Amino acid sequence: MAPTLDTTFAALADPTRRTILAMLLEDDMAVTDVAEPFDVSLASISKHLGVLTAAGLITQEKRGRVKWCKLEPDAMRAASVWMQGFGQFEPVHLDAFERFLETELGQPNTSDN
Repeated sequence: MAPTLDTTFAALADPTRRTILAMLLEDDMAVTDVAEPFDVSLASISKHLGVLTAAGLITQEKRGRVKWCKLEPDAMRAASVWMQGFGQFEPVHLDAFERFLETELGQPNTSDN
């Protein structure tokens, strides 16, 4: 069954999950690397990753003994289309989404230096 808009927006509602998505904008990451900057258990991060996976926002793949996470940028297409229906939102592009996350999370944009 395909993820619904409710599932997508519920996944995006949590700041930890938005931070994880921002991290995955750069490249695929091992689950342990995703968990590293957070002051929570690996089990807690795994639950967040499960929510993101269920929403279709990321995929997880086992490579050898390591589980890797990959951002699925097209997964937000339905949410973007829905928001465009209100006429006040532009399509979600990865660069714009990255800038939004940087603003939302208070992370400096290193490309502006």
